[in-house]
Amino acid sequence: MFSKVLIANRGEIAVRIARTCRERSVGSVAVYSDVDARSRHVAVADEAVHLPGVSPSDTYLNVEALLAAAREKGAEAVHPGYGFLSENADFAEAVIGEGMAWVGPPPDATRAVGDKIVARRIASSAGVPLVPGLLEPAEDLEVAYAFGREQGYPLAIKAAGGGGGRGLKVARTEDEVAGAFESARREAKAYFSSSDVYVERYLDDPKHLEVQILAPNRDEALWLGVRDCSLQRRHQKLIEETPPPRWTERSADMGAAAVALSKACGYVNAGTVEMLVDGYGSFYFLEVNARLQVEHTVTEEVLGLDLVACQLLIAAGEPLGFDQPDIETRLRGHAIECRVNAEDPALGFAPAPGKLVAYAEPNGLGVRVDSGYVAGDAVPGAYDSLVAKLISWGNDREEARLRMLRALKEFVIEGVPTTIPAHLLLLRDGSFISGRHTTRTVEESDVLAALTPSDTDEVRDVLMIGGRPVRLWSPAMASAASAAVHGAVTGGGDVVAPMQGTILQVLIAEGENVAAGQPVMVLEAMKMETTISASLAGTVVELKAAPGDTAGAGQVLAVIE
Repeated sequence: MFSKVLIANRGEIAVRIARTCRERSVGSVAVYSDVDARSRHVAVADEAVHLPGVSPSDTYLNVEALLAAAREKGAEAVHPGYGFLSENADFAEAVIGEGMAWVGPPPDATRAVGDKIVARRIASSAGVPLVPGLLEPAEDLEVAYAFGREQGYPLAIKAAGGGGGRGLKVARTEDEVAGAFESARREAKAYFSSSDVYVERYLDDPKHLEVQILAPNRDEALWLGVRDCSLQRRHQKLIEETPPPRWTERSADMGAAAVALSKACGYVNAGTVEMLVDGYGSFYFLEVNARLQVEHTVTEEVLGLDLVACQLLIAAGEPLGFDQPDIETRLRGHAIECRVNAEDPALGFAPAPGKLVAYAEPNGLGVRVDSGYVAGDAVPGAYDSLVAKLISWGNDREEARLRMLRALKEFVIEGVPTTIPAHLLLLRDGSFISGRHTTRTVEESDVLAALTPSDTDEVRDVLMIGGRPVRLWSPAMASAASAAVHGAVTGGGDVVAPMQGTILQVLIAEGENVAAGQPVMVLEAMKMETTISASLAGTVVELKAAPGDTAGAGQVLAVIE
């Protein structure tokens, strides 16, 4: 086993990895940006290195700074966690080139599955079913139009290097293709440095199931069960569970497909093969996440395994000590995870960075919390909005669900709005209780429309606007919320950033006349693309931001007179 590991990440996953390192008598080295100097992950690690700056490009995405930190502290291995550089093959190669071990898949396998088009080809060759779609990039709009005419709508336009909901746009009619195509290409370029996109049929109301794989070597792979991740907003997950409440009879087939795909691309270490499952139980390959997943916790709870420890063992060339038959005998009970994010569900899950004035985690039998924060910490707008992961375990699904409801009510977070009210309502919804929820459940949910304060002893569990219960989320609500919250203009006519983020696109030019409500810029913050609109009509007399710039909350982006 390694003597020291550098953790190239922040927040709860850095805390999670450091804890396993300590249990295994492995030294841990944290890295931290200016705003993370007093963070929980720094306190938990044995050593820490400062990465000057705040923006991800200066800190957690700065390859040279990370390598220098590893060299300075004598790390023998680098664990990237998830997000940031976790699926960056160039970083993995650089780590290996320094003589250190990479706690993840080989760079060639990462490249193969990281390009979604290449991954589709590999899946096809391995006999894994695919959603009808292109196996080549869509060079222009006409390719997308032609696909729509041939295959019908809705269709998905997706970044070839995408993942986590980024670079994915849905066109439900031919009129929506041009806008979706442009937006997908823009996000693809901004997030993945390539504007390549492809087109496939969009399954309108599927289950999102995924297989956890663990490959000791290129010729061997284990599958560690199937998770249901269907409850999502903006194509990003809110609640995950294992085993899935429906289509469990297809689990073995999905597991076999995931293993075949792993071997076909020479995969090693932990990863996830994601699938979409239609209403008839047919499953289709979606993508491979070449890293540890956020929701790996529920798999750990039902198997009694430490997946981070497994990753370290594989990277060190040591045996796991178990095989596939052992997995089947270890399975016990049911686990659910809720991602507690600093977001406002009543405003279309708008990101809401800020200071945690009060923070107290729940505990008790069958409850686990993975978090990177304590009371008094600030959730920065520069990074992901995830505050904590709350996990419950029960002997069966209903016990896990009731235990989660109790834990959510005990979780105290003040100072920022969170997704907890949404979790409480979704976990009580009939579609979730029956297990029939799909990827459309959140955006189409009428959970709140049927509730009144008298339905519950705790009014705070019900989202109220104007004295009445409202829908949990809808595209119209998100649009209205974006206009209300993000179209920030001061009394003097200055367009300002509503939160810290990165400018993706500038839609106006100096000297241009703009109308009230006209989009002026697109900003990405906390994994959400937000259109900033002018609330006053006038002439743009000065632009103070360009694509790629990092903007602070309240920073003036343009002056309109």
